[in-house]
Amino acid sequence: MNPTFSLLFGGMSFEHEISIISAITIKNILKDHIKHFIFLDSSHHFYLIPSELMRADFFAQKGYKKCKKLDLCENGFQSSGIFKTSITPECLINLIHGADGEDGSLAALLDFYNIPFIGPRVESCVLSFNKAHTKALSKERDIAILDYEVITRDNKPTLPLPLILKPACLGSSIGISVIKEQKDLDYGLDCAFEYDDCLLAEPFISGIKEYNLAGFKANGEYHFSIIEEPQKTEMLDFDKKYLDFSRDTKAIEANLTEELKKTMQDYFKKIYENTFEGALIRCDFFVHKNKVYLNEINPIPGSLAHYLFQDFQKCLNLLASSLPKRRKIYVDYTYINKIKKAK
Repeated sequence: MNPTFSLLFGGMSFEHEISIISAITIKNILKDHIKHFIFLDSSHHFYLIPSELMRADFFAQKGYKKCKKLDLCENGFQSSGIFKTSITPECLINLIHGADGEDGSLAALLDFYNIPFIGPRVESCVLSFNKAHTKALSKERDIAILDYEVITRDNKPTLPLPLILKPACLGSSIGISVIKEQKDLDYGLDCAFEYDDCLLAEPFISGIKEYNLAGFKANGEYHFSIIEEPQKTEMLDFDKKYLDFSRDTKAIEANLTEELKKTMQDYFKKIYENTFEGALIRCDFFVHKNKVYLNEINPIPGSLAHYLFQDFQKCLNLLASSLPKRRKIYVDYTYINKIKKAK
């Protein structure tokens, strides 16, 4: 029997509004398969949102503050007051992009309260939220990446121009600059430091090809989406990347050789294995001179990259049936009792 889903979205993040649009998009895709819409506002309060109020302007006008407020509890959420509303999700979808959703904060809470969920666990959040950690993971797992430097407020890039500056712990192409001339460097640094205290500098290669591959592992098998080549001009900016992900039409599969496809899928497996179980992720790749490089990991992609899958509903059902389970630890105070007997 297929599960119903509860959708968690919002969060205290630069990507808060993107999460709302993602949730509305998924609502239109899954329809009656979503039982609850749970909104986390920027003050870290949970609200139960009626389905008919899932509109962008409703949140922009703060209409959610009139909705029922929820608290986390064992196995779910409940409202306060005499007439409590209790919600025990069959499977919750973590759709909070950026901080809260992708930094491990909510993953820890959901695990702590024994709430089954689709999304990255704490360990995978740590490795994917910070792009420098992603680079280190890629190196450790023998995955090709472009040269890079970690930039703080105490140093400047030494890579030759042109280069790309990006905040280390931010997605959605926010705060990214292409630096082509030395005179633009300080301004690019200032823009990126508005969002993060740690940056990544990478070489900017004009005309480099970019491809997206989403997938997950369920019941011991990998399930991949098609590979898409997103349409871009010089750089895949915020508008191109996110104002288009609410589209209803499916993506068009990229024209790639079988060798390149296999390399991307193999890299995906290397990244995912023993790290991202329970999550539907998207890996973004570069191809330059017929060589594949991992660009970054999106542990909660915009609208869960539904447009890359032929049967998105079936994919979620498969993933929900194969979520990782925490090992139960039984505390029986044997050690303390032994101490007492020894005395």
